[in-house]
Amino acid sequence: MQFNTYGGTGTFLAVDLLNSADRGPEALSGILRAHRVTLPDIDADQARRLSAWVERLRPLFGETDRDRQIALLNGLLRESATCVQISTHDGADPHLHYVSQVPDTAERLKGTTSGGLAVALCGAGGDRLGCCARDGCRVVFVDTSRNGRRRFCSVACANRVNVAAHRARAAAR
Repeated sequence: MQFNTYGGTGTFLAVDLLNSADRGPEALSGILRAHRVTLPDIDADQARRLSAWVERLRPLFGETDRDRQIALLNGLLRESATCVQISTHDGADPHLHYVSQVPDTAERLKGTTSGGLAVALCGAGGDRLGCCARDGCRVVFVDTSRNGRRRFCSVACANRVNVAAHRARAAAR
């Protein structure tokens, strides 16, 4: 499964921000730099606001009720995406930017992440926004597998669940 440039950028940025254990300004700025966000260096206030925003994205991952997922995302889009425009910067093919006229990075990323998730949901389906099926694991992911049946964030989580199930079956015998 492939995502277009904009959908992938906002979607994978949202995943990395949600999965970050450190939500301090330096850690978040590093994630923003890795995703080539303009003006990636943020202060403590922006880090706090960005962290609160990305937690609002978490319910979109693993949600099986498509109507609920769409309603949640539409609410986030109404709050964040002030303008959609086509861009061809840096020699890239035409692609969408969900932009805010506010120069504040934390505010701009609301549009980037909600817009990217909207593109991913519409283009690939909401079931591609996954949450690890292992009890206690809060890691979210984008299912880019061919068949769209990914259930775990990593092989380690899948192995833990499968080993526990095997041991439970063996004990029951």
